[in-house]
Amino acid sequence: MDVERQMQNQESQNHSKTGKPQLVVISAPSGAGKTTICKILAERNPDFRISISATTRPPRKTETDGVDYFFISEEEFLKRVEAGEFLEYENVHGHYYGTLRKNVESLLKQGFTVLFDIDVNGAIKIKKQFPEAILIFIRPPSLEELKKRLRERQTEDPQEIERRLQRLPEEYAKAVLFDYDIVNDDLMATVAQIEDIIRTHQRKEQDHVSN
Repeated sequence: MDVERQMQNQESQNHSKTGKPQLVVISAPSGAGKTTICKILAERNPDFRISISATTRPPRKTETDGVDYFFISEEEFLKRVEAGEFLEYENVHGHYYGTLRKNVESLLKQGFTVLFDIDVNGAIKIKKQFPEAILIFIRPPSLEELKKRLRERQTEDPQEIERRLQRLPEEYAKAVLFDYDIVNDDLMATVAQIEDIIRTHQRKEQDHVSN
């Protein structure tokens, strides 16, 4: 199934909407839990949708094309870059990742709050284009806990884990540019905190419109 058809399937699902749609960018070091958090947020809130990124990296055993990512070749990715199809893109750990403009615009038009599961550099690029976007940085409780999570998920070899850990100083340095900085030491508490942040922004915007 091609990327466009997968996007249409994502858009056609039934939903109910609550409040003004928001752009919510969730970034974190690998293993801190951002992907799991985004999935739970979307499951619990029918007016939320995850922006599915395109990537040139191979799918993991547990991943499905068009659900977790749009898995495409580097040649196709770079063609889409030249065509201006990405809101942002980045080379992370040797592979390209990017946010498809058409997907995000379509979800917003339908009234969905859009969740971005992307790296810190992509988050900052989104914020520059959409100053109203909510940027949330997720931290692990500790470096040792992060290493433990990376080892236990068994999706990277030791060399890949080390490459991911080498990005930590850059990621933590850029966290100061985010609107919120949350330590994920309790998954469901973190999810509830993010839900409250989003709903608070929606209420404030609704109050502003009403006044």
